[in-house]
Amino acid sequence: MTLLSTQVVDEFQRYNENRRNICVIGAGPGGLAAVKIIKDSPQYKDGLWTVTAFEARDNVGGIWLPAPPTGDPPLTPLYDSLTTNLPHPVMAYPSFPFPPETALFPPASTVQRYLEAYAAHFELSPHIRLNTPVQSATRNAITGKWTVVVRPAHAPTPADETLEFDHLIVANGHYRVPRLPTTPGLAAWLDAQKAFHAVRYRNPDDFRDARTVLVVGAGPSGQDLVTDLLASGRTVVHSATGAVREDMRDGRLKVRGRVQRYLEPPSEGKVLFEDGTEEAGVDCVVLATGYKVDFPFLPESVVKQALPPGVPPLPSALYNSTYHVFPLARHIFPLSTEALPASSIAFLGLPVRVAPLPLLEAQMRAVLRVFAHPQSLDPTEEAIDIVARYEALQNQGDPVELAIARAWHRCDGHEQFAYRDALHAFAGHDLRVPGWEIEMYDAKGVLREEWRDLERAGLADEWVRGVGKGGGEKGVEEWVGLMRRLLKRAEERHPERSRL
Repeated sequence: MTLLSTQVVDEFQRYNENRRNICVIGAGPGGLAAVKIIKDSPQYKDGLWTVTAFEARDNVGGIWLPAPPTGDPPLTPLYDSLTTNLPHPVMAYPSFPFPPETALFPPASTVQRYLEAYAAHFELSPHIRLNTPVQSATRNAITGKWTVVVRPAHAPTPADETLEFDHLIVANGHYRVPRLPTTPGLAAWLDAQKAFHAVRYRNPDDFRDARTVLVVGAGPSGQDLVTDLLASGRTVVHSATGAVREDMRDGRLKVRGRVQRYLEPPSEGKVLFEDGTEEAGVDCVVLATGYKVDFPFLPESVVKQALPPGVPPLPSALYNSTYHVFPLARHIFPLSTEALPASSIAFLGLPVRVAPLPLLEAQMRAVLRVFAHPQSLDPTEEAIDIVARYEALQNQGDPVELAIARAWHRCDGHEQFAYRDALHAFAGHDLRVPGWEIEMYDAKGVLREEWRDLERAGLADEWVRGVGKGGGEKGVEEWVGLMRRLLKRAEERHPERSRL
């Protein structure tokens, strides 16, 4: 063999060694960000990396894509009145702003169109297989490759299809499988159809003749439910952990603490609260009590369905407690498991109380660095960080392991912004969170309340007219200017209140 032919063979071998096929599960906000960032990579542009996203539904968008409340569980918890709880300049992917003149807190339909536009603008569709749910994903420990089984829904003769990938990105979302409380007596109310989870809620008509409704949960969907039901003329009993007993709006809104027991028979509509008081005449209960982290396509050999043991030491297997996935380096990569290298699989979108879309792009840049350079993730340093976080969270409640699980992926205060900046620094990307974004995230409650007042007054369209048309940095400045004017309006209307 000549020297030239040897060089050609060596180059061909190096080329094949660098080739990677990447599987993305889901084409909601996380899956779209994954495909987009992979397409941005030099490896993709050099023809070394390929990406295929599998989406079970007939369009991109994830939870923002509407669907009727059928199935067990329904495809999405999306309800008719849902608007974003973040101003869209804070919520948007940094690479793709919302269109000029968009309502500051847009309805779900606008967000869905935005996600479709993101996919179109970055030409993601050729890499997305719709109507193709993933049935299973298993890793061959010898070859290091993933065997992914999919089932195309609209094939002429539906049958499973088996494919092979080098890396797996899990972006299936975590707002589908409802989490039901274990409160005594609830099972009887569910059986009697006097209670249901908010995943099935669409609008107040769902409650038919019910005049008094108990809403359990004080998160964004619980708050929206209370607003919808009050607007429909119903009486609402709102149960929230730690709430102080209070009656408002001429008795039509009754704030109560945690439910201790649903009394039987359900037909009497009596509920006992932890403070020892009872509420009678409850016609229906809606449980806005959150969702489980769920990966139905991953076997126990990849992730165990259980609460992980206490730390230290870190467990040698990966666990899904339904509240958190543990142990993950940087909330993304598996750690402490020889059978599952950190560069083999990435979990997107687990952190909560965050602006999700900007974080998803940041997470993906970190993912690509680890896929391309597995040695960039130092297992010892990551383990130290995980143990330190575990110890910092040990005062969250009792039992301690469950309390830590609930708090693990929660970002408090400005933690999400430091996390996002750290991801970009790790990935070697120069993007950092701008100060205005932190300012407006902190002021999101006041901004939303003030925006709703503009909508009620018929002034909202006038406020956004022309805003964002400058494009680029100028467009961003226009949106920041609008939000600051809105905050000033709030201070003038309510001088006694702090905007934060």
